[in-house]
Amino acid sequence: MSENKKYSIAVRIWVEEAEGSFLGIGRVWLLENIGKTGSITNAAKEMKMAYRQAWQLVEEMNKRAESPLVQKLLGGKGGGGARLTEAGEKAIQTFYEIEKRIKDFAQKETQNLKF
Repeated sequence: MSENKKYSIAVRIWVEEAEGSFLGIGRVWLLENIGKTGSITNAAKEMKMAYRQAWQLVEEMNKRAESPLVQKLLGGKGGGGARLTEAGEKAIQTFYEIEKRIKDFAQKETQNLKF
């Protein structure tokens, strides 16, 4: 007879729509970093991501969301930048709320795993 093993359930969440994956943890981290740094450039650097890739992700999310998640600020004396919109902040909050509920459910189900 084998010893009593402990299993766990790992869960990754993606919010999808007709065109495919819309929001996952990587994009949430990008949004958070934009909110923290006030810049797509600095957010990309924090994540060791190419600016072009970060910019494309932001453009895609903005286009596919009901309203833009990131507002780009035009340059000028203080330079440009970017900020999260109310919709962007709500997207982050909603993603984490859903993720927590699903992970809590998975954790409860772990107790019933026997193979």
